[in-house]
Order: sequence, then C-alpha cells, then structure tokens
Amino acid sequence: MNTIPNLLLPYSLHHESKNAVWQLSTLFLEHIPFHHERLIFCCIGSDRCTGDTLGPLTGSFLNKSVSFPYEIVGSLEDPLHALNLNSTMQQLHNHTTKPFIIAIDACLGSEHNVGHISVQSGPIFPGKAVKKELPPIGDISIKGIVNIGGFMEMLVLQNTRLHISYAMAEKLSRALLLAAHRYSLKNVEESNHNTNNDDTWQQVSSLDLS
Repeated sequence: MNTIPNLLLPYSLHHESKNAVWQLSTLFLEHIPFHHERLIFCCIGSDRCTGDTLGPLTGSFLNKSVSFPYEIVGSLEDPLHALNLNSTMQQLHNHTTKPFIIAIDACLGSEHNVGHISVQSGPIFPGKAVKKELPPIGDISIKGIVNIGGFMEMLVLQNTRLHISYAMAEKLSRALLLAAHRYSLKNVEESNHNTNNDDTWQQVSSLDLS
C-alpha cells in the first residue's frame, strides 16, 4: 500500500467549525498527493439509507465541478456500496499504474464526535458499524461521523437526518475542491505563469471558505 512520510494524522474537525473548509483544505493539501499519476477518490455508501449518503453525496458534489480533475468513484447516481465494492476494487487495481486511493465514508461514533470529519492514514473498513465484512479500502481515509454508534447501528443509520449527511458532504467536497485549486495555484506560481496565476486566484477567491 502507498504511504506518505511524516503523515501527521489522525485529525478531526467539526464541519461547523469556523473556517472549516479552509482548515480541511490545508490538511488535504499537505497530506493528499495531488501530484500522483492515478489519484482516485472512492466515495462509499448508499442512497437508500440517509446515514450512509455522505460518500455518494460527496462524489456527486465533486462530479458537478468541472475543475476537479481527479477520478471519482461513487455518487448518488452510481453508488459504491457493499454489493459492488469487491468488483470495483478489482477493476481499479487491474491497471499498470497502482492507484492512490482516498476513501470517503460515513461512520458512527460517540455523541460528542457527531458532526466531525476525521482524516487518517490507512484504509477504511466499510460496513464495520453494521457488522458487514468488506475489504479495507484506501491509502488515506476520510470519515464523517453522522450519528451515535454502539446499539442497533443499522436502525440508527436509517434514521439519521439527511441534513447532517448533506451538510458534511457539502463542506467536505468544497474543502477537497479548494485543496485541488490551491495545489494548481502552487504549480502555477512555481512555473511563473502570471496570467494563469491570476485566473487561479480568482477561482480560489470565489469559493466560500467557511
């Protein structure tokens, strides 16, 4: 599995924190290898369960942005879930270039952590909260804690408010998009292309960073 040296994770931030989008984008810019030849964002979950929609929502938000140049697997229209996870991962790894995968998924946690976006090195274990045995996925994992775990997890996920999944996915997708823009800007600055630099700054300044 691919690794990044000196990865200072895990990191957790509430999605309603001040400047959450900017803070998360800074973290992503530091730890996600946007230069990688085959960077893939795997957004895990199902649109049939409100608590499990964080991944597909994030994928759909990113797909709507023409300025996000990376491969996205999983969306509301075409979800990445328990039934197709194995076959999809086999397809992704059946390639001459080994992918670097960012795995995004919803999870359950303690009451005081609900609403937090957690980032850590290593894979996600999809389905763990509902006792499903699925293969681990990801070189870096991003988890959104959407509700309280510990008892009747499937019922809890099914009765999670769509609002929290939507709000967290919206913040997360904006942070990833901003990080990608900042990475592009950094490359432009290093190349001293002043015209492109101005254009990229205009794109970044137009984003809502709260």
